[in-house]
Amino acid sequence: MPKKAREGTDTAGLLKYLYGPGKRDEHEDPRMVAAWDPYVDDPARSPDMTIADLALMLDAPVYALLGKKPPRHVYHVAVRNAPEDSVLTDEEWGKVAREMMHAAGIAKHGDDQGCRWVAIRHADDHIHIVATKARQDGRQPNLRQDIVKMHAAARRFETEFGLRRLTHGDKTARKWAKTGEQEKAARRGLAEPVRETLQRTVREAAAAATGDADFFARLSASGVRVKQRIAPDGNITGYSVALPGDRDSGQTPVWFPGARLAPDLSLPRVRERWQHPASVPAVAAAEMWREAERRVRAAADQLGAGGLHEGAGDVAALGDLIVVAAVSSPRLVREQMRQAAYEFERASRVPGDRALEGQARGLYRESARLISQSAAAVGRSDTVAALGFLLALVTAIEASQRWHQAQEHRAQAQASGRAGRLLREAVEVTAGASAAREHRSRPRRAAVRSAGARQAPHAAGDRPMAGVVQQSLPEHAQAVFADAAWPALRARLAAVERAGEDPVEVLAAVAARREMSSAASVAEVLTWRLDGWQRQRGAAAASGKSATAAGGSGRGGAARTTGAPAATRRPPGGEQRKGPKRAR
Repeated sequence: MPKKAREGTDTAGLLKYLYGPGKRDEHEDPRMVAAWDPYVDDPARSPDMTIADLALMLDAPVYALLGKKPPRHVYHVAVRNAPEDSVLTDEEWGKVAREMMHAAGIAKHGDDQGCRWVAIRHADDHIHIVATKARQDGRQPNLRQDIVKMHAAARRFETEFGLRRLTHGDKTARKWAKTGEQEKAARRGLAEPVRETLQRTVREAAAAATGDADFFARLSASGVRVKQRIAPDGNITGYSVALPGDRDSGQTPVWFPGARLAPDLSLPRVRERWQHPASVPAVAAAEMWREAERRVRAAADQLGAGGLHEGAGDVAALGDLIVVAAVSSPRLVREQMRQAAYEFERASRVPGDRALEGQARGLYRESARLISQSAAAVGRSDTVAALGFLLALVTAIEASQRWHQAQEHRAQAQASGRAGRLLREAVEVTAGASAAREHRSRPRRAAVRSAGARQAPHAAGDRPMAGVVQQSLPEHAQAVFADAAWPALRARLAAVERAGEDPVEVLAAVAARREMSSAASVAEVLTWRLDGWQRQRGAAAASGKSATAAGGSGRGGAARTTGAPAATRRPPGGEQRKGPKRAR
């Protein structure tokens, strides 16, 4: 992935930084891997070349320019691989550097009068290319569309070297926080940059709003500052948002227009959401999830059936539905739902026009409206009731992934896949929580032992968990043991036992909650369900403690105010750990 840095004027200063120890990352063994001339000495390897000498050689054509000199002549590009990619050799990185300079127009292949440049490597996963914008024949280079052409060259290297494959820019990517914004958030102790907070807040307001007034009211209610752009005729033509307390060096609020947050958060794109109003019947809170589930399942069968433009509108409405569902989802899976909404954001944007009256789009908008209206009235059984809706949402995302693949929208298909995995995790966590809520533990029976035989009790968490799986799920045991997720499942089972519950009984309960034959990883599915089980048990225990602290028993009974104190309960095996009696 090539990334063009800001152009500058200090060639020597940049080279000293690249060859130095670094400020943000440690520079290990800085060295030159390629240059405009293969016989240029490396300052890190040759005593005959210094960094100052190299800078003078690079700058020489700038001083010899026949016409006006560029105000910022230092050209700087960083080319980085993904963390999971294999480590390239210096020769491979040198090949990449030469191709990037050819694509950018800095130094075409076979042109010995091109600009001068060097490629420096001080880490395994990236290189820095430094060039000066002056050809050796006294002319300036043609750098039109340089970054676009370098990205095209990068895609070819991804195939050649077997690296993670990215996609050509289609102007649908989110606006990422800049380095300065990230550093500012770290200084202020914020969990994320302000830009990301505003992106999420505006998207949630837009997904649930029914008109301009409702949209701006929701933004104001969320706590962000809103500034409308009003034309001379009185119409609202745009808006900007700012986070309270976020100011620049001049103590002026930092405003972000909607279009700078994301391509689909400009005011015209936000208004598309209510161009065709969605009307839904009033339903009881208990039926809200089921009614939404019915609509989502019907929409999944219709997604993209009307062609490219209709499919683009369908996935946009599906993205809004996931955002609304994340805000209203059960607390136990809210984090997974928010992450799924974050990942699906790219999948909801498709290059080109959108049809706004498709059947699937209408059903998704109705579902979002239904959930937004009824979310405040959802009662205690929301985790159980939401399970069917989450399963329907998984089906809808899988349909969107197939549609994106058919249209060759690779970035959007990958985003759908990531969101689908997070939703499947939410489904299994919900299933585990439902099992924990409805499960009633059976009293344990003491094992019958022969006279004189004595069996040492297992300490909490010491039981062989392979035996637990074999006893609870004999038909899946071999597949579980061979699964990469088996260590995580074993740790969850040990945690269940440490909590005082029988892991055999718990594992059988969560496994019986839903079928597992279609799961790609049975161990991973069981791990997610045990997560839900533990979250539900933890929430129930916290609720019981709160009730007891308020004066109740935590079980609905009256508080005891008189009488002898209750006997102290010892942990299992406590009598065996009792020390010798104190002598009188």
